[in-house]
Amino acid sequence: MIDRLAHRLVRLVLTVATAGVVLGGCNSINTTPISEINVSPANFDGKEVMLHGVAKEPTRLPLLNLKSYVLKDDSGEIDILTEADLPKVNEEISVRVKVANIAIINGEPLGTTVTEIARR
Repeated sequence: MIDRLAHRLVRLVLTVATAGVVLGGCNSINTTPISEINVSPANFDGKEVMLHGVAKEPTRLPLLNLKSYVLKDDSGEIDILTEADLPKVNEEISVRVKVANIAIINGEPLGTTVTEIARR
């Protein structure tokens, strides 16, 4: 009887621990605040990060095959270049982006671009 109870208790603890790991991964998206990129774009040069916010100001320039939108979170906003369909205005999205700078001179970035890799 005690062995059976102990076995059930162990199974319950393992189930709760596993659920915590799984749900913790879903709940914590590990997003970067937009302000961190805006303040120090050189620190993010060549890196991929996850952003989360609300889409604003979609722009499409067909002659240049250029599409962009502004992503806004509680810390700030940033322009995102995309090849995908533009998100709807006020749509809450998570987006994986790559940050790049044309040049970094004496630690100062020039021509920072943020390009969408994937969106959900």
